[in-house]
Amino acid sequence: MLFFKINCIVLLFIIKKICNMKMKIIFFSLSLFLITGASFAQKDAPKSIISEKVGIKKYHDKDELDRMQKGQLLELYIERIKLLVKTLPYIAFATKPGVTMSTLGIPNTKDNRETLEDEFEASDAFLETTLNFQRTMLPYSDKSNLIAAIIFYEDTMKALHQYSEFR
Repeated sequence: MLFFKINCIVLLFIIKKICNMKMKIIFFSLSLFLITGASFAQKDAPKSIISEKVGIKKYHDKDELDRMQKGQLLELYIERIKLLVKTLPYIAFATKPGVTMSTLGIPNTKDNRETLEDEFEASDAFLETTLNFQRTMLPYSDKSNLIAAIIFYEDTMKALHQYSEFR
């Protein structure tokens, strides 16, 4: 990415200095070529098994949850479901973001990258269906059941952090 930024800056500087229209076209074409090359080069980079976006910013206690409105609880519940779906299937590999196939010793082959990408797509499809269901049906649940479920989900996430300490 740094290489790409440096190339763009250099190309823009050169283009400003050259007034000839033909040279501008050549340098513009060259810059597009470099951008295209950089974008294709990123596809082989190892992907993190657990997304960097996954994480709980704050754990809640029962009293705090009791003071929340049902709408806030619904969103918190859904956030916890997303977190668990994007973490639990991979605990044999990692419990925190940033671990890639390469760091685990898994070869970064095209087949392995495709398998991981297929898994992410399947998880996203499952999550989309689940969240659609939750957004439709969850408003009918009791507030006390929502609170109990959120506490359970947060306790599960705490247990995952303890699990990673035991390994």
